[in-house]
Amino acid sequence: MKNLILVRHAKSSWKYNVIDHERPLNDRGIEDANLISNYVAKQKIVVDKLMSSDAKRAKTTSDIFITNLNIDKSIVQLNHELYDFSGENLINVIKNCDNSINNLMIFGHNHAITAFVNTFGDKDIDNVPTCGFVIIEFNTDYWEDLKQGKTLKTIFPRDLK
Repeated sequence: MKNLILVRHAKSSWKYNVIDHERPLNDRGIEDANLISNYVAKQKIVVDKLMSSDAKRAKTTSDIFITNLNIDKSIVQLNHELYDFSGENLINVIKNCDNSINNLMIFGHNHAITAFVNTFGDKDIDNVPTCGFVIIEFNTDYWEDLKQGKTLKTIFPRDLK
């Protein structure tokens, strides 16, 4: 069994004149990332590997989760390929993951996250919102053999407010 935890980065700020890759989180984004990650910390979720887009908003969201879930930084990797909006790179990164990893957590961007969840999960989700958290379980021992799995859990900020 393989479990994939997908998290869309939290709400970003358009207040600063920076390139897209460097956009920071806004106050609501920071609050939502803490809200979701503190809730998830109580769920006792196991993470063997955490990968995040290297974009500032995704990295900051993942940093909040790393702190609140007490994730060992030695299993954390920034990956520029996850700065992906179509989902093609997201699928490639997941399918090329080492098979010794059973519980993979990824922080990325939309449309890639929503497209992946709707392609590989068994629940139709119109839009995974910012800081949306989704777990999909796959009945396989090999990431490269990924086929449709079972959507086990969704946690969105609006669910906890």
